[in-house]
Amino acid sequence: AHRYEGEAKRFYFAQDFEPYFFAQGSDYVLAENSYRLGFHGIAAGQWLGQKLRSEFGMSCDAYDFAVDTSRYTYSNTSPRKEIVFYARPPTPRRATEFGLLALSEISRLRPDITINLVGWDMSGYDVPFAYVNHKAVDISKLDEIYNRCAAGLVLSLTNMSLLPMELMASGVVPVVNDAPNTRGVFDSPYVEYVPMSPTAIAERIIAIVDRADAVAHGARISGSVGETNWSDPASMFIESFATAMRTAL
Repeated sequence: AHRYEGEAKRFYFAQDFEPYFFAQGSDYVLAENSYRLGFHGIAAGQWLGQKLRSEFGMSCDAYDFAVDTSRYTYSNTSPRKEIVFYARPPTPRRATEFGLLALSEISRLRPDITINLVGWDMSGYDVPFAYVNHKAVDISKLDEIYNRCAAGLVLSLTNMSLLPMELMASGVVPVVNDAPNTRGVFDSPYVEYVPMSPTAIAERIIAIVDRADAVAHGARISGSVGETNWSDPASMFIESFATAMRTAL
């Protein structure tokens, strides 16, 4: 696309800051340089859009995240004693090993809390605590799993995951790493932003499970994202595309 000599406008659909997928080296630099080709960017989330504009001078719009509330609903209004962790060892930016350290501490302190792992088949990995291995579960089954859980641990070291908002729709408290890439996408009073400390993460999750007002709090959390849907980001995307088409880049 960069070498095309015609008059067509060039767009870059940026879903993550891809240099972070590599160690500092040739691949990292090549990924960075892709933001310097003069394309007009449409970025997933405001953190990424701002990063591309400020660090690379890229012409870039961004759209906000949303959740499919027809798929994720707050249906279990009983107290919950389970938690869920999005574990994906082949994807380093999801910090699976770090999350397992926090869950090991939870298991040591509170063996009564059931730990659900979703995202990957963990049977071939050294997981030093009892857990339910849901593997790469079908998306249609996630809401039922989430509705058994008080808290969900989602670590994301590059762009923010969609999972925190989906967890919230099911009445789950999302626990995420406290960093510009998470707050810059979705800074909500119902998200628990925690430093990357296994002990701090474990203590926060246990406190969430033990909340006296957990049921009412789950309803508030679900309600806070209840009016979002993907039609709004779609409109933002279409407007960004249409405006760029009318404007010389």
